Amino acid sequence: MRGRVILLGFVAAAAAFGGLVWAAWTPGVGSARASAGRADVAAGRELYVRHCAVCHGDTGRGDGASAASFATKPADLTDGRLLNGLPDEFLYNIIMHGGPAEGLSPAMPPLSAYLGDDQTRQVIQYVRSIATPAFHPEMAKPMVSLRHAPRQPILFSHVIHAGSFQIPCQYCHADARRSDYAGLPSVERCLGCHKIIGAQDNPEIAKIHDHAKRGQPIPWVRVFKVPEFTFFPHKPHVRFGLECQTCHGPIERMRVVGADTGPKLSDDLIRLLGFRPPPRALTMGWCVECHREQNATRGAKAPLECVTCHH
Repeated sequence: MRGRVILLGFVAAAAAFGGLVWAAWTPGVGSARASAGRADVAAGRELYVRHCAVCHGDTGRGDGASAASFATKPADLTDGRLLNGLPDEFLYNIIMHGGPAEGLSPAMPPLSAYLGDDQTRQVIQYVRSIATPAFHPEMAKPMVSLRHAPRQPILFSHVIHAGSFQIPCQYCHADARRSDYAGLPSVERCLGCHKIIGAQDNPEIAKIHDHAKRGQPIPWVRVFKVPEFTFFPHKPHVRFGLECQTCHGPIERMRVVGADTGPKLSDDLIRLLGFRPPPRALTMGWCVECHREQNATRGAKAPLECVTCHH
């Protein structure tokens, strides 16, 4: 009897799996999904014309009837080089809550009074459809939000700078390749772009100009820090070719950079019970494991002696 029950359960599971396979490979199902997608794009186009075209233009190139009156020209929504990598959550936040929600110009107003969630996502689908080069879903990875991200004096978005415009990390953190510290950009470095870009209508960029007038650096809140008794130089790591994300995480997808690093009491308690959780980022075990991996897979000669970091 028990064998029959197990057999029937197996048959039912196989039938369910077969149904999933059939749904995935049946042309009718795929056609239905494609039709729904086309319908959403068409609906998004109608909403776009009604609410967005006056600024962004009928074709999305940022040349609408009102565009000439703005200090910052509306974005060219057809430029896939800049838009394809932006997460849907980023675009959604701008449409629903306006440009300032992501540190952009308030000339982009919030449309939450006119659009619902589904309508906003239809607009995003339409905008994705007009991008050149063409957009593919794998291009836009989801945003990363960390509970430990501090409030910074200026809403600087790595999603825009490192993600959309793909500005190299070392353009702003220029000391990383030649010193112990990565360094922070000076006010003058920021003004190299923002003396013009956003200078007239973006309150966040106005803060940079204010610091420049007062001759004061921007008081950024530090995020990543190793203990004082530990020596960590950026230079050899950068020159070896390690990506910044190896230690700092997917910075290009963080609205505000944060970190959940260092020792944690809960991990110590778990180890006391006999379990072995993976080392947390920027702890000694995490660094040692990385050195061993690089030595084994890339022929590095990363040191493992204690005095390398503790001397």
